[in-house]
Amino acid sequence: MNVSRVLVAGGTAAASVLLLSGTAFAHVGVQPQGEAAQGGYATVNIKVPNERDNASTVKVEVNFPLDHPLASVMPQPVPGWKAEVTRTKLDKPLELHGKKINEAVSKVTWTADGSKIGPGQFQQFPLSLGRLPENTDRLVVKAIQTYDNKEIVRWIEEQKDGAEEPQFPAPVLKLAPASGDHHGGAATTAPAPSATASGADAGTKDSHADAANEKTASSSDTTARVLGVIGILVGAAGVAFGVLAGRRRSA
Repeated sequence: MNVSRVLVAGGTAAASVLLLSGTAFAHVGVQPQGEAAQGGYATVNIKVPNERDNASTVKVEVNFPLDHPLASVMPQPVPGWKAEVTRTKLDKPLELHGKKINEAVSKVTWTADGSKIGPGQFQQFPLSLGRLPENTDRLVVKAIQTYDNKEIVRWIEEQKDGAEEPQFPAPVLKLAPASGDHHGGAATTAPAPSATASGADAGTKDSHADAANEKTASSSDTTARVLGVIGILVGAAGVAFGVLAGRRRSA
């Protein structure tokens, strides 16, 4: 009897460890596509894994902080899901492109509409964000995940510096330092010549270019002459061979 109790207790403990380890690694997260820079715009994916083997995810709610408000949050359509954007009035208006913005997006909710996130599956929900705040290096977005068995998991616990990761951590979007391109793209155009370059430098570059062109032209002309001479010699040899052959036939 004691042995049976020990086995049952051991099995329960093992199952608890597996459940907790699954919870620790299968987090709702936010991942940028490319770079998410301060003061710029970015496209991100809200990644939602299903942690349960007996239920499916049917609703995902992502909340955005109003202390670092976002004037624009646009969801990309996801087949089988309905997206709803909630806006909230701000105590302090935002300045965006010379205009005052009195509202910011506080929440985006996706509800299953013909689709679910089944056991062993995950789903990504793309968002376009902007303009990202310039006075912080991270954006905490709290998520709430609902299953079809009415279970609700709240991913809202913020990570404390130096502390262990919480059981249900809130997704965090890390922001790179601000760059000159506020649209999240990298400059691909080559820089124009410096306006302070001296005329002597420009003249030297032109002279080098002319010398190189003359050298190339001279080399090409010499090659053409050599080929021409070889062609003449080959032709003369052919004529001489023909004359000799004709004489031998006559003899």
